[in-house]
Amino acid sequence: MIRLLVGAGLAAAAATYMIAPEKAPDSARRELCGRSWAHRGLHDISKGIPENSMAAFRAARDNGFGIELDLQLTADGQVVVFHDSNLERMCGVDAELGSMTYGELLTFRLAGTDERIPLFSDVIAMLGGRVPLLVEIKPSRRRSELCSAALALMRTYPGELCVESFDPFTVAWFRRNAPDIIRGQLAMKSYRNDLQLRGVSAAISFVLSHGVTNFLSRPHFIAHKLEKKTLALRLAERMGAMRFAWTSRTPGPEDQNDCVIFEGYLPKPRY
Repeated sequence: MIRLLVGAGLAAAAATYMIAPEKAPDSARRELCGRSWAHRGLHDISKGIPENSMAAFRAARDNGFGIELDLQLTADGQVVVFHDSNLERMCGVDAELGSMTYGELLTFRLAGTDERIPLFSDVIAMLGGRVPLLVEIKPSRRRSELCSAALALMRTYPGELCVESFDPFTVAWFRRNAPDIIRGQLAMKSYRNDLQLRGVSAAISFVLSHGVTNFLSRPHFIAHKLEKKTLALRLAERMGAMRFAWTSRTPGPEDQNDCVIFEGYLPKPRY
């Protein structure tokens, strides 16, 4: 019996170590929590404002919303704001963004509008620090190059910002190289099934969907899809991880989350 109790205690301690977050400073929690974040900017294609465009970011800024956006690298090392790895959905071209230079990308338009894929540096200059940024670093084979280039630009932003990624090694990179920047792990329970459809093993899928890699990255927040959370992620929140929710399309998640990433309606900028 004693051996069983000791074993159970050691297992619980190991599990706690694996999933424990790092608690964000109170000052950062005050700035970031209780905010509504416009998902890929305040986009509305019916008004000619596509996602992740300068027009969407201007609209979010003018309405006082925090802005969530996505970063990738072009073939010539420019940091651009774009969600998909492929250009087909937004630009009508079946090509990988990372295979093209920024000059080549300028020949395309977003969703049939006059908007182009923006440089992150141009977004920073236009916003001028007036609203906080939630910067998602997309998974990349050029992880270190993308993280380094993104961080250099993030350091020029005069407002509040934080960083997140589905890739735990990206979050860990920011823990090592920019520990002062608030960082978060993107997660969803159904991510495990999505990964397996792409040929990722069940074991790796389980690790990524249950926060087991938190020991590498020690995220300050968990940005979770609006669906039921695993027990491990709920425990991480009880240990101090801020609760970010995505993507809300109707009011309501504010009651149970520290931050809500939204689209398709206009919530209060702060709640």
